Amino acid sequence: MQLFPTLCSFGAAQKVTGSKHLITTVTGEKILLDCGLFQGEGKDSDALNRHWGFEPREIDYVILSHAHIDHTGLLPKLVKDGFTGPIFCNSGTKDLCEIMLLDGAFIQKSDLERINRRRRERHELPIEALYDESDVYQTLEQMVVVANGRPFKVGETTWATYILNAHILGSAAIHLQLASLENKNIHFTFTGDIGRDSDQILDGPFPFPQSDYILCESTYGDRLHSVAEDVKDQLLKIVQETCVDRGGKVIIPAFSVDRTQELIYLLDQLSHEKLLPSIPVYIDSPLSIKATNIMAKHQEEFNPEILKYIMKDGDPFDFPNLHYTSKLEDSKAINSLQGPAIIISASGMAEAGRIKHHIANNIENPNNTILIVGYATPHTLAGQLIQGRNEVRIFGDFFQVNARVERMGNFSAHADYLEMLDFLGCQDAPKVKKVLLVHGNPDVMDVFADKIKAQGFPKVQKMVWGEPIELN
Repeated sequence: MQLFPTLCSFGAAQKVTGSKHLITTVTGEKILLDCGLFQGEGKDSDALNRHWGFEPREIDYVILSHAHIDHTGLLPKLVKDGFTGPIFCNSGTKDLCEIMLLDGAFIQKSDLERINRRRRERHELPIEALYDESDVYQTLEQMVVVANGRPFKVGETTWATYILNAHILGSAAIHLQLASLENKNIHFTFTGDIGRDSDQILDGPFPFPQSDYILCESTYGDRLHSVAEDVKDQLLKIVQETCVDRGGKVIIPAFSVDRTQELIYLLDQLSHEKLLPSIPVYIDSPLSIKATNIMAKHQEEFNPEILKYIMKDGDPFDFPNLHYTSKLEDSKAINSLQGPAIIISASGMAEAGRIKHHIANNIENPNNTILIVGYATPHTLAGQLIQGRNEVRIFGDFFQVNARVERMGNFSAHADYLEMLDFLGCQDAPKVKKVLLVHGNPDVMDVFADKIKAQGFPKVQKMVWGEPIELN
């Protein structure tokens, strides 16, 4: 039996995806914080997603910070590979996981059909799916919904509490009270992905209890979000210049959860204020439509501003000329549409889904605008567009980037470094033994570490894949 609990990261350790952090308690129980899919790692992604670094059968409990696929996307594989314990989450995360994990299984199946067809032509062995729908349904069966803000027991000696942090619906920091054999509890907080107090829809982030150790994300640890222009005015300006002045289309790759709903809400406000041009707006993503319906039923997480707006306007996700498109034939019909339009579709990094078709059909027209509204890793299509590539490859073919590429950083659901420091500001810094950084690139972590130390935190350390840290 060990004197103190230990922490070991098997994902998001000097990378921005694949969140998996394993705590071993003094009684030997193994608690996994998140079980995320590696994304945007090019050819390495598949190998990273098939190698655990631990034995799934030995995991006793899983606690989820939120529903994004880079935090939950390997749960069905964990279950498939032998994990049988409870998966703790809040209500919003459970609802989103149901649609997102099933969508992940569907995308994986269609992608593998195309990949394996090519492999057969080259006389290569087919690739097996990480998991299928049956594994997703079993995963959902193992989920245990707990309330936000109320401590719940995990195993013999651990208590956990969710503190909402406004990243997406259901997203929360996880505060753990861990026993040690020195008759002293260790207070540990995993920040999850830290949201922003300027979120258009969600309330928070809220302060978390004083901690001995903080496992902190660092995605935007070296940058500040633009505050030069009001986000609604900026969006209206892009729509006006593209759709009215040039008669083109605005194509927006958007994450299905939170980002799409923020865009709809802003367009709803512009429509309500009679500022939005009379053009069709398409939400062309079955997942985004389901996520919007889920968001609408979780108003308990909404901020006071949108609740006040709802009292006046009613539904913040519906306005004239807004079309929700689920059927494939309707999606295909959008591609032959003449005249201006706004098309919002998943995925946010433009790596899968219908958005790739919309970009392919519109990227070579200089009248159009591709608007990037979220984080994208460099390997992804959205990432390449942000870098200013003159040519990109989509579905195996090369396309000239003639359309304008615009970026709106204010839509990011990730806090910038000042917002993250503000989130950490609820702590008495000298009492925190160590801040452990995850969910960021190494050079970004170095910059953010210096900023954290400048706030009075005595020790900051980057987590390394597979290297345990004793929480003493």
